[in-house]
Amino acid sequence: VLCVVFVVIRRWPRSEMGRSSETSKGKKRKGIRYKREKIRKIFLDNKLNIVDSKKIQISKVEAEKFYKVHQTKPFYEKLCSYLSSGPIIAIILDGENAIQKNRDLMGATDPKKAKDGTIRKLYGISIDKNSVHGSDSPENAKAEIDFFFN
Repeated sequence: VLCVVFVVIRRWPRSEMGRSSETSKGKKRKGIRYKREKIRKIFLDNKLNIVDSKKIQISKVEAEKFYKVHQTKPFYEKLCSYLSSGPIIAIILDGENAIQKNRDLMGATDPKKAKDGTIRKLYGISIDKNSVHGSDSPENAKAEIDFFFN
């Protein structure tokens, strides 16, 4: 079963970057690249193969369409704004029990409630400014592959 995940590419908050002298553009770019590569390594280390990936930026309208299922939730507007505020890396993962394995690796949606060592605990900022999204069912994985790759 295939699974879709996307990694949100944003710089870490200043509080996580260290001293203000370390917040140059080069350091920010290195931080973003470091985070992206660390997340990819987590997938690969857990026997999830990257079938395809691409860097894209979606519009607010596309984000609203993608997250339509959450439109009645209080975090919907902020979530769509965040998702469309910069590039993301869309990834198709494959592996045994890929959907559940990916969900376990991501952790709870709220980074404050996520288990230590999960992607969201390591790199998430808040429930609406999260570092990753992942498919929750084979049906949604297919729809998400169509959305991002077709």
